[in-house]
Amino acid sequence: MRFLFRTTYDQDIRLFQFTHQKAWYAVLLVALFTAPLWLHVVAGDNADYYISVLESLSGTALAGLGLMVLVGYTGQVSLGHAAFLGIGAYAEAVLLGYGVPFPLSLVLAALISGFVGVLVAIPALRLVGLYLAIATFAFLIIIQEVLARWESVTGGNNGLRVPDMVLFGHELSEDWQKYYVVLICTVLCFLAVINLLRSPTGRAMVAIRDSEIAAQSLGVNVARVKTFAFFLSAAITGLSGALFAHKASFLSPEAFGIIASLNLLVIVVVGGLGSLHGAVFGAIILVAVPQLLSIAKDHLPPAIAGTPGLEAGVFGLILVLTILFEPLGMYGRWMKIKFWFAMFPLYKRATFKRQKSYMKTERVH
Repeated sequence: MRFLFRTTYDQDIRLFQFTHQKAWYAVLLVALFTAPLWLHVVAGDNADYYISVLESLSGTALAGLGLMVLVGYTGQVSLGHAAFLGIGAYAEAVLLGYGVPFPLSLVLAALISGFVGVLVAIPALRLVGLYLAIATFAFLIIIQEVLARWESVTGGNNGLRVPDMVLFGHELSEDWQKYYVVLICTVLCFLAVINLLRSPTGRAMVAIRDSEIAAQSLGVNVARVKTFAFFLSAAITGLSGALFAHKASFLSPEAFGIIASLNLLVIVVVGGLGSLHGAVFGAIILVAVPQLLSIAKDHLPPAIAGTPGLEAGVFGLILVLTILFEPLGMYGRWMKIKFWFAMFPLYKRATFKRQKSYMKTERVH
């Protein structure tokens, strides 16, 4: 078991608390950036499929990061985050159609999505809990209707083709090329959020999540921090939507409905609320379950395998079981396993037992 003896404030905001963490993250980055090379050796003809899966995993983790900033670190519930995915995706397609260069189109798509997030945040500042969730869900319905009926720009229900990526005159059409673009964007966004959370703004976001009244009494400008959280969350999610547009190559309003929003919610809840690692764990679950279901359908009875909505039902079951038996998510379970090995044989189950609260401020009036 390791102990930290901090003597300066700088030690408390280090990017890596332990030296061995640097080594493990370096190994992970090397493995990810060399994946197209060693996958061709290991998987042979199936390498392109696995590269495509890694691309989906990176993009999904990026979308989960966007929602994690808002829900996990600021405590603002959102059931309409798929709307920002759609805004980013359609903005990318439209900007490229007007001749905007590819790298600039990604930035502009993220900024447009973030600007819409600010417009949503302003009227939603006074809403909390269920009311905020209903408001964001209504926003999702509005955006989906706009995408379906603004046919002159979005193509409506007929869909919209996404132009290919062109970087420095070279068309990025191969799966491994798109994978590198998504991976670089994901890594940069994770590093940016990690640094943000170590800053006063990031700590103010966490303070608002824990107790909005206490944060306000300490001088935190709650309205400004919430608005910034909405902007950043929407911008990151919009960037993920722009990258998704290139993977899909064709956009339709149905792709950004309530199911997509629930999938994002599955990422943050199942992965682990309030943890950047949880966004990655949740993305792994979201990408792996459909693959496992497609394999399991070959061995299930036809009556079960052909049931409509089987995938949504499995995700709903996973979400309910996680809330009931592991509220800390997959990352919380991983931390418990690490603590068990660190404390063995002195580990006590009561260490992670949730205690009842009897403070007046925590009672339901």
